[in-house]
This record gives sequence, C-alpha cells and structure tokens, in this order.
Amino acid sequence: MLHMKILGMDSSTAAASVALVEDGKLVFEEVLAGCTELADLSAQTKRTNHAETLLPLIERVVKRAQITFSEISALAVSIGPGSFTGLRIGLSTVKGLSYGWEIRVIGVPTLPAIAARVTDWHGLICPFLDARRKEVYAALFYKEEDEGLKRLTEDLVCPPEQIMREIQTYHRETCLLIGDGTRVYKDLINACLVDRAQVTLGESYPSTAFSVARIAGERLEKGKIDSPGLLVPLYLRPFEAGLKKKP
Repeated sequence: MLHMKILGMDSSTAAASVALVEDGKLVFEEVLAGCTELADLSAQTKRTNHAETLLPLIERVVKRAQITFSEISALAVSIGPGSFTGLRIGLSTVKGLSYGWEIRVIGVPTLPAIAARVTDWHGLICPFLDARRKEVYAALFYKEEDEGLKRLTEDLVCPPEQIMREIQTYHRETCLLIGDGTRVYKDLINACLVDRAQVTLGESYPSTAFSVARIAGERLEKGKIDSPGLLVPLYLRPFEAGLKKKP
C-alpha cells in the first residue's frame, strides 16, 4: 500500500507529540513537553494541559504538511500505559476526528512505541516511565541489529526495584532506559545497575508519536485496524478516581 499517510499522536506521557509519517518515513512532528523532556520551555508552557495542546499540535502538523484530513490514511494513538487523563484526552481526540472525517483508527501500546524510538542502540531497552505512587510503567525489550524489537516482559506497573531485578538477570548486558523515570529514580538505577545502565529522557530520538504512527502503518499494511467505539486505554491499574469513590 503506497503513499500511506499516518497521523500519530501521543498524550500518555509528559510530552504530548503529533507526527505525520508517510510510507514509514517522518514528514513532520511537533512536541510540547508537559514537565520534563524539554529543558528550554518556559514554566508557563510546562504547566500546559494536553487537553489544550493536542489539537493545536495536530493542526500545526497538518498545516505544515499542506494536507487535509481527507488525505490521511489512518489515525494512530498511544493507548497506554501512562497518564490516566492524558490517555483519555488522546483517545477522545482521535475518536472525534475519526467519526468526523471517517478515518480509520489504530491504537498502539505506549511502551513498545517508546522502545521503538531508539535508533542507535542494540541490546536491552527498557521504557521507564514514572507512574507515581513509587511505581513505574516499564517493560523489557531486546533489539538486534537489522532486526525488530523482541519483547522480553509484559507491560508492568511496579516498584522500580522490580524492573531493576529483572534487568540484573541478563548478566553482562547493558540496558538503555528511556523515559522520565530515569530522572526520578536516577540514584536507584546507579545503585542497582552501576555501569550496566545507559539512561535518557529521549530528547535525542524521534517523538513517541512518530513511533506510534510507524507501528500503525505496519499494522495497516496487514489490514489490522481498530473500531473507534471499542478502543479503550491500557491502564494496568484501576483508575484512581474510581478507587477514591469506594467506601
């Protein structure tokens, strides 16, 4: 399937991002950090809610590419794990666009998309996101040269010590950890893995939205799409607001 234009978006992490990918190649992307990934943003910008920024980012990418929504082959969105609020914003946005423009939708799990951002590393990769409550969202993958990602664990929400122990079972392997959890748990990573860890917030790699769009393009080539009405977030743990309502 030639000339597939996939519009990908991610609002599951601190940095909201939107990317247009055509036939697997990045055309344009826009990233706006909510709190940690881009150090040069003003304090006011860092506090901006994804609900206020996602649509403007989408409009900016579409305008830069000089296309209309009718030219988009599919919309792709990260479905989690990640921020409860961010996931709902992303899914509601993509569903609204899908219904309004009759565009196909593909949901992509967040952690594999983050691992797929890495372009210059072969070996263990661990998406490592701060889940708050002294937990992280994490998973382990292995990337071989000229090969795709091999999943080694399921997506986890767990104390950071648990994923440290999992990494330690791969003797002599250095692991690249990517995500905002590397800043929150920097001392723990150093203590547990010593010289067997490389860490990055991810600012030197393409956006998560780019990976989401590229993965969605691979699925679209195989005819795999999602029903917008059935697409739901991958939370991994009960919705926090729901827990507070219980007596």
